[in-house]
Amino acid sequence: MGPLAIWQMAWRLFRRDWMSGELRLLALALVVAVTAVCSVGFLADRVSSGLNDNAGQVLGADLLYESDTPIEQEVIDRAHAASLQTAKTWQFPSMVTFDSQSRLASVKVVSEGYPLKGTVTLQHAGSTGAAIERESVQRIPPAGTVWVDPALLAQLQAPPQAELRVGMKTLRVAALIENEPDRNVAFVNIAPRLMMNEADLQATGLLVPGSRVKETLLMAGAADQISQLRTWLQARPAKGRQIIGTDSARPEIRASLDRAEQFLSLVSVLSVMIASVAIALAARRFSARHQDGLAVMRSLGATQSTILRMVAIEFLLIATFASITGVIVGLALHYVLMYFLAGLIPATLPAVSWVPGATGMLTGWVLAFGFCVIPVLHLSRVPPLKALRRELDVGAGRPLVAVLVGVLVWLGLLLLHTGNAKLALISAGGFIGAMLICAVMAWVILRLLGRLRHALVSRPVLRFALAGLVNRRGMTVVQICALTLGIMIILLLGLLRTDLLAAWQNNLPPDAPNRFLINIQQDQIPALNALFEREGLGVPVLDPMVRGRLIRIGDKDVDPAAYESERTQRLAEREFNLSWLTELPSSNRIAAGRWLDPKAAEVSFEDDIARQLGVSLNDEVTFDVAGELVTARVTSLRTVKWDSMQVNFFAILSPAALQDKPATWITAFHLPEQKAAFTQDVVSQFPNITVFDVSGILRQLQSILDSVTAAVQFLFVFTLAAGVVVLSTAFLSTQDERRYEAGLLRAMGATSRQLDQAQRSELIVIGVMSGTLAAAFAILIAQLLAVQVFDISLSTGVLPWVSGIVLGLAASWLGGKMALRAVKNTPPLLILRSAE
Repeated sequence: MGPLAIWQMAWRLFRRDWMSGELRLLALALVVAVTAVCSVGFLADRVSSGLNDNAGQVLGADLLYESDTPIEQEVIDRAHAASLQTAKTWQFPSMVTFDSQSRLASVKVVSEGYPLKGTVTLQHAGSTGAAIERESVQRIPPAGTVWVDPALLAQLQAPPQAELRVGMKTLRVAALIENEPDRNVAFVNIAPRLMMNEADLQATGLLVPGSRVKETLLMAGAADQISQLRTWLQARPAKGRQIIGTDSARPEIRASLDRAEQFLSLVSVLSVMIASVAIALAARRFSARHQDGLAVMRSLGATQSTILRMVAIEFLLIATFASITGVIVGLALHYVLMYFLAGLIPATLPAVSWVPGATGMLTGWVLAFGFCVIPVLHLSRVPPLKALRRELDVGAGRPLVAVLVGVLVWLGLLLLHTGNAKLALISAGGFIGAMLICAVMAWVILRLLGRLRHALVSRPVLRFALAGLVNRRGMTVVQICALTLGIMIILLLGLLRTDLLAAWQNNLPPDAPNRFLINIQQDQIPALNALFEREGLGVPVLDPMVRGRLIRIGDKDVDPAAYESERTQRLAEREFNLSWLTELPSSNRIAAGRWLDPKAAEVSFEDDIARQLGVSLNDEVTFDVAGELVTARVTSLRTVKWDSMQVNFFAILSPAALQDKPATWITAFHLPEQKAAFTQDVVSQFPNITVFDVSGILRQLQSILDSVTAAVQFLFVFTLAAGVVVLSTAFLSTQDERRYEAGLLRAMGATSRQLDQAQRSELIVIGVMSGTLAAAFAILIAQLLAVQVFDISLSTGVLPWVSGIVLGLAASWLGGKMALRAVKNTPPLLILRSAE
């Protein structure tokens, strides 16, 4: 038979099977699989892009290029050639004068177009200094005016509309700065902000040859153009240059974005799990129901090769049409649900890309191959004798090979959809291990039930139910495992949606610090404590801070040029904020080694910084502190929760090593909105203290958390619906066997009521077993993910156990009734004739 004839025959078989309903279960499983993947993919793609766009708002752009010297015109021309939006800023310290008062300010000169992303939040003040209006703008101060931090006016004792002397020019205060997007990149500035228009810069006379100024080029545009320009910039000499993108912004912002992507990836993984179970069960049913027809074709002369190609083409047609349908349905559901989520997701999400659709098509084909290739090969080997002896058992066709191929394809899809090998392997190992344990436990329980049924002579209904479970032991184990997997995914998503997500959000509690005070002098501490107590804020926790540069590791001098990473080179060049502490901070955890001995010269490094700089346990490191060398031995490496908003340090030394060095003090505290004037009282009483309001950072972090929460809730609802379809597929896969058995029982005198009771008992046993095992595995995997991936603590109560059993009973009952409602109505005569 030629290729065209085989395609024509496969098409006719496809149409016949579709019209008869034989393909609908398999097609439905594929549609559900691809729909789940595409719905997750479209939403995850847009939400992830939206979160990255939020990170761009943190920077004020998609990419920053900072330089200690004037930025070359070649760089600007290159950005314009790539159709990127650009703006420039210049930052430098300068004294600002009002009447006889002078204070140091962090001057920021901005060009037209700033900020390219995000907004500057302003407060317009009345004559008393009280804010009367808050405004978010995407523009710069008009020429002749400035925007300033409220702390600067407080230090200068100036009114809201004051005229300030900046260099040789007088500029009027037009508004107060509440938040600016790229302030969050350089967290600790040396003084309160003063923002002015580029047009006024020359008249101030502040910039002269040799001035210390940081010039920044902000760029925004298409992601591919940004990536290409960044690669080009990285290939240029990096001395005195710094490239900052959304992946290298502040560590707490990066931590939130990374966790957001992990949550979305995990839900995508769980959807793939559901897809694989649905396809495997549907493929098994397809294979079982086509053996008789293909045996007839074999008896009429069709070769194995012809049968194989016809069935393979039919599967290809099923996979293609089902995948296209799944992509369309997934896209439609994504749009509908995005409409409802529009009020919950504050970020403006980008347009839909083609990538999730292509990924969905690929997933459909891969799933069809991975979980259908063994049944297809087995169908081509069905003997002609099967046409004459329908009771002939031809087996399942190398089930171990089918399992191995399915697992390999499954792992590939996990890596494809997560992009995180650790997350994929933990999830895969957890689910595979759970299924193996589940299968063993179910097999053992069924053996015990097989012995129990012989003692139930007086309970024929229950005996029939147990007989049905035991006689189909292999399929019963498959059903229990499938039901357990579906319920486990639902429970695990519930744990992620509630306990795990709540534990994550608890890292940023409502009373998280939103103000930082730095430059506190030792002799100011008693008066500052008294001021805090008068305002009812309690005594602040003060940490010493000493500036020092790492100059030696072991017997080798630190050479920034010796490091390959640009970020590591910058770390080696910069001064560290060092501190001495006697106790480990609550937001830190010892990863290796031991905590400091207060009486010995020892140091504890943040784990990631130590790894980048090549610092190991027991190394002797030397810091240059104001011209004095401080040497200490590394006794521990710490992990730090940067998104806790607490005061944290890359390097903490023992009091014996650093206590006698000149230091200032720093504190972080939560200031309620109704006490916002407290910071002005601090600055008025202590003019040298600088106050940093990080509430804008907290709002951006909370915005990211809220967006992820809404996305996970949506994915939870959809995956729950997909899980129900898997459960129904599991029960439908035994419909033929159950119909045949029910017909025999009715022919032997069983009533419909007795069949109902037997079915009910069987479903209760399956539901209780599946629900209990699912709860155990869900809790185990959630704990493993919480500790190994998300690095948070998770506590669970009895609710998952109760929910698992209830859900198991409900799903088993509803799914069984939906799939098996026609079983008891099978006429006995039909069963007897089919057995002839």
